[in-house]
Amino acid sequence: MVKNKDIVPEMHTMTEMLRGQASKIFDDVSEKNQVVIVNRNSKPCGVIISYDRYKRLKNEGADI
Repeated sequence: MVKNKDIVPEMHTMTEMLRGQASKIFDDVSEKNQVVIVNRNSKPCGVIISYDRYKRLKNEGADI
């Protein structure tokens, strides 16, 4: 199991998402259990995680 400190999020821009890269990014998130930070105007605006990771965090008491 990967420890929290071993997770290095990938950074992607909104432009990448809008230019057709969203499908590949979502595939990587779900298949490789990656964490992606999405930037807009060089500032973080969102995080993409797999549904399995979300369920695990929710079960561990993480609040949304």
